[in-house]
Amino acid sequence: MQLDLNLLVVLNALLDEGSVMGAAERLHLSSPAVSRSLARLRKLTGDDILVRAGHTMVPTPYATAIRDDVRVLLRQVQDMLVPSRTLDPERLERTFTLQCHDGLATTLAPALLRRVQDEAPGVRLRILSENSVDTDELRRGHVDLELSQDRPELSEFRSETLGTDPIVVAMRSGHPCAEHLDLPSYASYPHVIVSRRGRLAGPIDEVLAAKGLRRHVVAAVTTGTMALHVASQNDMLVTTTELVSRPLVQAFNMISRPLPGSFPPAPINCIWHQLHDSDPAHAWLRGQVRAAVTEVVDQSESGTATLP
Repeated sequence: MQLDLNLLVVLNALLDEGSVMGAAERLHLSSPAVSRSLARLRKLTGDDILVRAGHTMVPTPYATAIRDDVRVLLRQVQDMLVPSRTLDPERLERTFTLQCHDGLATTLAPALLRRVQDEAPGVRLRILSENSVDTDELRRGHVDLELSQDRPELSEFRSETLGTDPIVVAMRSGHPCAEHLDLPSYASYPHVIVSRRGRLAGPIDEVLAAKGLRRHVVAAVTTGTMALHVASQNDMLVTTTELVSRPLVQAFNMISRPLPGSFPPAPINCIWHQLHDSDPAHAWLRGQVRAAVTEVVDQSESGTATLP
């Protein structure tokens, strides 16, 4: 049997108003239209719903028994079809998954976790490192947000540039390039590069080639931690970005210098799937990530978290 949920609305009005005319006025319908709905309700339930008692209409025992259930059902339908867009972070209980470069996660995590815990103590974060291959984790809903230098190509994904991260060259303390770093000296030393796909060259090599230079890449590793650890113990150089490398450069007692030449800073893009566009909790999460990125970028630019 096909049910018409509009009958619940009429039934609720009839039980509240106690008359066809009162229900019609409340619903902005004609009395004949409400009378027809009452007839359908009587046929469907096998009960009169409202019966005349003198000059008034009174609910039957069945109608009285279901009155509260009808109100609850209508509220549930309304909550489902017209969900509230008001979010109370203090009452939010949810686990979000973020995916980004391990170095950026290390820099960002303290500010992000502090903000999340201050506003929403019931929220937990899973922060995952980048995969070596592209996956459908965002599309499948396994990852809520991805932070990347790239922008999505497919229209089903949304993105926002949250800030930029200057390109730097990390080296051990006391490295010969510490006092002076130009492109020829940059190219003359061995390099360890970070590539989740194991690539041994990048856009920087094209710039060097145009100037008649070529750097010697001795290894490609998948994480910034590994690259910086290796370079901290010899004269190898690691080309990275300031925010990504900052905690590890400090931890390994290294130094960093701006990459010589005209290289634009790397963008920090926040990427999510369109299925989360209208989710208030997801929008709140994006706001927390945006604020955390702004905080660490401002600290870097103001010098409160300067490199050695």
